[in-house]
Amino acid sequence: MVVKTLTKFFTASGNGEGNTALTAFDAALLDSGVANTNLWRLTSILPPKCKQIKPFKLPLGALVPAVYSAKTSSTPGELISACVAIGVPAKETNAGLIMEYSHSGEKAVAEKIIRNMVKEGFNNRKWKLKKIIIASSEHKVIKTGAVCAVVVLWD
Repeated sequence: MVVKTLTKFFTASGNGEGNTALTAFDAALLDSGVANTNLWRLTSILPPKCKQIKPFKLPLGALVPAVYSAKTSSTPGELISACVAIGVPAKETNAGLIMEYSHSGEKAVAEKIIRNMVKEGFNNRKWKLKKIIIASSEHKVIKTGAVCAVVVLWD
């Protein structure tokens, strides 16, 4: 078995409405540009030396390694948000951290919480943090709404 370390990543986020939680989530994925793929949910480690790239159109049906956050709600008027944050290490040979967070509330609050999560993760490892990259989405529910934020890892 060959194990490959992914070398590139990009972020995406979206929101949407649907008649059910699943179709609302699908609409959010469509809005983010990562729908029509098979997301392969990963835990939260960015490989060492992984470089950020611009989002691109993913191949239809591709198996796509991703870390993502999502939230759905069927409460009209509720504000929901989802975000992902990538902690990039100062030392290139260290791994980065990817954190996910979602809640009922403003994305600015979610971004503050997730920023602190990344800092805590780096402190736990006693690693120096170079920068934090955040992708987030916010949506006020009409009927059934969803938000997502995604880190796509690629070769």
